[in-house]
Amino acid sequence: MTMTISAFSFSTQDWLNIFRSEGESDYALPYWIEGLYKNRELWKKHIKPTLIDSLVTRFNFELPQISDTHSSSDGTIKFQIKMQDGLEVETVLIPFHKRMTICLSTQVGCAMNCSFCYTGTQGLKRNLTANEIVGQYLVVKSYLRAISPLAPNPSVVFMGQGEPLHNVDAVLKATAILNDPHMGDVGKRQMTLSTVGYLPGMQNLSDFPKINFALSLHSPFDEERSKLIPVNQRFPLSQIMEKLDAIKLLPKQWITFEYLLIKDFNMSEAHAEELQKLLGHRRAIMNLIPFNPFPGSNFERPSDEEVEEFKNKLVARKLRVMVRTTKGQDILAACGQLKIQKMARVAHANE
Repeated sequence: MTMTISAFSFSTQDWLNIFRSEGESDYALPYWIEGLYKNRELWKKHIKPTLIDSLVTRFNFELPQISDTHSSSDGTIKFQIKMQDGLEVETVLIPFHKRMTICLSTQVGCAMNCSFCYTGTQGLKRNLTANEIVGQYLVVKSYLRAISPLAPNPSVVFMGQGEPLHNVDAVLKATAILNDPHMGDVGKRQMTLSTVGYLPGMQNLSDFPKINFALSLHSPFDEERSKLIPVNQRFPLSQIMEKLDAIKLLPKQWITFEYLLIKDFNMSEAHAEELQKLLGHRRAIMNLIPFNPFPGSNFERPSDEEVEEFKNKLVARKLRVMVRTTKGQDILAACGQLKIQKMARVAHANE
């Protein structure tokens, strides 16, 4: 099959240019976009059949396909999603309070090789395109609407497989499409991008809309952090913090610092003290994440009592702290547990 350009690659301005190239007025454009993303019936009422035929011939309207699902006891659903070249990623639908969140992958695998992350053992196969990132959201949202028709638009976190800023151009474009009210219709504050601190991609942070940003911190000490996140050897914390400090935050906006809690590794009094020095004067929220084990990992998850003890050390130093509730751990869908194909077989074996 000849691969044509995906219709889900285009912004509103792109579609405007396409319509004008077809000799069409701007009148029908909103109906075309709304029809593409929300209800194709609009095309029958507002779009000339000859224009539909022309655009269907020029562009590819296929979305990625859900090839498998795994449901957790806590309501989390993990999807294996197949792209048109046959490669797959994992996307997770997570229940949080009154709104669902979709955790999107940005790469097939990952090049960062973080020692706490199952995805890193897969290596990097390729970047996803903007339409493949958007496509994950659309197919999972459609799945959600089929079982819960009145559910509000899910929030988005770019925290799945891959380092988003290692694929920054595609993620930037996908963010703009998702944020467009006629397309994805996801609010800026409903989107969060998480990075390990890939400095070349951080040069583009100001190009993003006013979404939320999160840094995988995991240790305030460079030597220790480099054991967890090898890219820290090239881009140390001082450089990363400089880039984060340059973000122009909204009045009530904060940067989230994700902190993986690993037993007997990064939860001492010295860590708490250094974290206070690093974050105490910044608009920061710490998100404590107890380590989620995966096959072959060398780290251990701390007990609930140890988590609470470390949290109290941080609170005593007047840091803003939350403990993230683990979601989807029983199906290897929790933070750091995503890995395609082999992981799915492991999940079946543990059922």
